[in-house]
Amino acid sequence: MVEKLKIACIADDSKKAQTAYEALAKQMEFVDLKKKRGKADVIVCLGGDGFILETLHKYMHRHIPVYGMNCGTVGFLLNEFRTDNLIERIVNARPSTLYPLSMYTRTVDGKEKHQLAINEVSLFRESRQAAKIRVSIDHVVRLEELVADGILVATPAGSTAYNFSVGGPIIPLNGNLLAMTPIGPFRPRRWRGAQVHQDASIVFEILEPEKRPVSAVADFTEIRDVASVHINVDTSIKLTLLFDPEHNLEERILKEQFVY
Repeated sequence: MVEKLKIACIADDSKKAQTAYEALAKQMEFVDLKKKRGKADVIVCLGGDGFILETLHKYMHRHIPVYGMNCGTVGFLLNEFRTDNLIERIVNARPSTLYPLSMYTRTVDGKEKHQLAINEVSLFRESRQAAKIRVSIDHVVRLEELVADGILVATPAGSTAYNFSVGGPIIPLNGNLLAMTPIGPFRPRRWRGAQVHQDASIVFEILEPEKRPVSAVADFTEIRDVASVHINVDTSIKLTLLFDPEHNLEERILKEQFVY
């Protein structure tokens, strides 16, 4: 079974990742995903957290597990890079299942767009003036007016990234929750965010959108001049990341909460 494992390997453009790819390519033959018949059982991703996010987005509809090895900086979503025992590591790896956020936007001029986010959906003010945003959850207005630089909704996997840097909570992978965190809040002064069930339907309505323009970003895709943003977890899309047993994603998220 191990000998028949079909592995694809992709690397970012950095010298470190390219050198890593060359070292692995000397040991085994990889499937070329660009070919029509290029079918793989697993994708080995060489790069950093940003590149593995791009890889998950690019291949999410092919339902191929991704085993990342860190050739970047932090490497939170990746394993340690080593050239030895790659097949054995993949076979023994523990899967972590991620479900992306669906972001439906309507712009000021009426255009509607749909994007997916694995880490977070973020709203940002576009001008010097603070954004004014109405927050609704499951068709109930929970915050009539948030005055802030923006607001974000993060998945458990994304809660350790930008969400955490702006003061949001770290969410356990199996917590079935989303983090909703304001960015630079001014009013209400004491509101510091919420934890929302992953089945919730979240709507952000932009107040005074012409005067106070706002952009919405799903991971790295930006939609400018939005009038409203609807967010929900898309359970029809299942993403699988593979981790070495001693450094699985659940343990990393738990460990991150005790870093000081």
